Amino acid sequence: MRSMIKKGIISLALAVSLPVAANNYTIGTGSQSGTYYPLGGLLAKIWSENIDDFNMRAEVTAASVENVIKVSTKQQLAGIAMGNVVQQAYQGTEPFPRKMDVSVLFALYPNVVQFMVPANSDIKSVADLKGKRVALGAPGSGTRVSALNILKTLGIEEGDMRGQALNYTATTEALANGQIDAGVIVGSLGVGAITELALTRDIRILSFSDEEIAKINQANASYSGLDVDADSYRNVPAFQAPAVWNVLVVKGDLDKDLAYEMTKVAFDNIDTIRQSIGVTKFTTVENMNKLAGIPLHPGSQQFMDEKK
Repeated sequence: MRSMIKKGIISLALAVSLPVAANNYTIGTGSQSGTYYPLGGLLAKIWSENIDDFNMRAEVTAASVENVIKVSTKQQLAGIAMGNVVQQAYQGTEPFPRKMDVSVLFALYPNVVQFMVPANSDIKSVADLKGKRVALGAPGSGTRVSALNILKTLGIEEGDMRGQALNYTATTEALANGQIDAGVIVGSLGVGAITELALTRDIRILSFSDEEIAKINQANASYSGLDVDADSYRNVPAFQAPAVWNVLVVKGDLDKDLAYEMTKVAFDNIDTIRQSIGVTKFTTVENMNKLAGIPLHPGSQQFMDEKK
């Protein structure tokens, strides 16, 4: 009997003294040479340090499409994705087989559709890409979805080009080595992959005409034109390109209190985030619902209502 009592006391003491294990989560990002990965890593660190029983790490993925699918199937707690891809997921249109259960936690910053060519290339406009070797983005990436949608809107099908499915790093390496004629990266202005390429190679970024921007916007209202100043990248002339907002997505049924806390902690630490990720100057309470047509998660909506 005494032995049983002693064992019971020990078991109770262990139960009281041992800490409860933190819940482990992941946030889906993208290529390590893009903006998604460092931003996701910083958010994961801030949430882990400021939310009780919460441990998160950033996961390298093929970006938007993969992140949306993994969030909606509970393989990731959160993911960064381009707004047009999230809209397609929410509506259940290609490349998604059905409607995905996703909500927007908050909008982050605009992505720019950047078609790169060598500075001396005879490719002067998007129309000149026909018949060329073009890197269109990794399979499952928002870059690939956006590039193909935009080109199709402008009358250019994938079969009109010699398309290649490459990620950011492989795209810039192939362009630098003359293995492709053009490559597209859909990312923040100043994205590392293009910045690094421009330091060692003379490149241009194709400029879209006003008529092309209008046609793209008419086909998909999530896009708008963005005028980019000369030398935003080393020796790259000014250009105009379509831009679309990136957002942080979570599953629609994520616990409201947790969604609220994640949102609050992120904005409580936004100055720290901006010190490392310059484009998060666009990440504001006023811009939280920048992606039209998809509601904010109830938890983040509560935070925005309180702030406003």
